[in-house]
Amino acid sequence: MRIVAADSASAILNADFEPLSIVAVASVLVNPPYREPDERLAEPLFVEAKDGHELVVHEAELCRDLLKNVRADVVHLDMSLGAVPLERLSAIQLGDIRVSSRARRHLLKILPRLRKIAGEITREHGIEVLAIGKESVPVRIAELTAGAYSILYASERAVKEDKTLLLGLPSKCQPRMDQSGVYLYSLIAAEHDVRGYAKDVGEVLKKVNISEILNPCARGFRALEIKPKH
Repeated sequence: MRIVAADSASAILNADFEPLSIVAVASVLVNPPYREPDERLAEPLFVEAKDGHELVVHEAELCRDLLKNVRADVVHLDMSLGAVPLERLSAIQLGDIRVSSRARRHLLKILPRLRKIAGEITREHGIEVLAIGKESVPVRIAELTAGAYSILYASERAVKEDKTLLLGLPSKCQPRMDQSGVYLYSLIAAEHDVRGYAKDVGEVLKKVNISEILNPCARGFRALEIKPKH
């Protein structure tokens, strides 16, 4: 089964390790054995963290964009709603799903846009868009891929603004840099070979010094201190 998935990842943190802005979004095509992306699209975001609930709409749009160039059997979105097909999800059904009242309000707000995108994907490609959430390995790969790209995007911003940035990574992962780009490996048990990747086309990693630290306020999360070279 060929799966397209999307997720947003990583945040610029303040000195108290509080998230200020979400950095990147990525959509990926994942084929068996489902360990890394075979194709990917990514974009910088830098949107306020408080608006993060809106990002799932953009994630769905990026899946639609990726499907213009690849073939897939299903789409996975980072919405934990029991893998229900989005096109058939109604406000009444949403009322029966166990989520917080705050989450339900946000979902009701974006549901018309999500259903529209899901309907376009189904009509154009004959596949369903599932609200499967973190149970999906391809969604995890999309998260790691967005996290890898966020390192590049945050480095570009650090160089452009000539200042040190603190970047919070996705949960339970570790970056590895090489000459070509960034790999972000999962540290979750049974996911040791699951990873995302971002190619450093502009060679921005050569322009910064990156130090890895643990996030003292969020167990299981790591952060990167990114400093421009002078």
